Amino acid sequence: MKKFGKQMVLAVVIVMLAVGSSFAGDVALWGSTTCQKRFLEPGAKALQAATGVKIKVFGVGTGKGMVALLDGKTDVAITSNNLEGTIQSTQKVLKKDGKPEAQIPENIQFHEITKDLIVAIVNKDNPVDSLTWAQLSNLNTGKITNWKDVGGNAQDVQVVTSHAGSSTKAVFQKQVMKKADYAADAILVKSTRLEINEVSKDVGGIGAVSAGFFNLNPGRTKVVKSDTISRPLALITIGDPTPDVQKIIDFFRSPEGKKQILD
Repeated sequence: MKKFGKQMVLAVVIVMLAVGSSFAGDVALWGSTTCQKRFLEPGAKALQAATGVKIKVFGVGTGKGMVALLDGKTDVAITSNNLEGTIQSTQKVLKKDGKPEAQIPENIQFHEITKDLIVAIVNKDNPVDSLTWAQLSNLNTGKITNWKDVGGNAQDVQVVTSHAGSSTKAVFQKQVMKKADYAADAILVKSTRLEINEVSKDVGGIGAVSAGFFNLNPGRTKVVKSDTISRPLALITIGDPTPDVQKIIDFFRSPEGKKQILD
């Protein structure tokens, strides 16, 4: 009986070790839906095959992802903005939730993976094909309320934009709108997919989304030509990345990993 008991204990230990090892490489990443759709989800299988690291992505927006990192809910946040802009998005999320500003650790690290472009989109039935940054700003702030004022049809403008923690919104608002407020009647949505959907439904709609995400989900929208709006896509850690997070960074910076990044 004693021998049988020892064998049972040994068997249980072996099973526990096997189960534990299957989860050892799991990494949760919180934040930018652009990072989620541009490289993390498309490259997840190749990443696991090359490194053994399995990932789970929570596309909650850059600001909320950073909040999760600061709260200790994840070891890595994903962002579609530079570090300064990411921190600003984080503070906006906390302010909206009635919480105090976050204290940002001095040892925070920013790991850029690639670049992303933001494009302005309008409904496919809108005849306008190009806009200057000044025109884009005036349309989004509500200074221009009818498309006829920028060469389009006599049609009311309907601005569509994302939530407070969205980096796409933050970058567009900073670079193009010079930090001006959006039109009072702007429709606020929770994701890029919903932004495209809203512009698809309204012939007067206008929005701004990741070019990579648009290429995957154009809907009934089109891109209007304008000057380039660029921003980084990155991972953020507090202190040095864990070994598994470092594998993710190294993989997507490698020639094989770069092939997984969608244009």
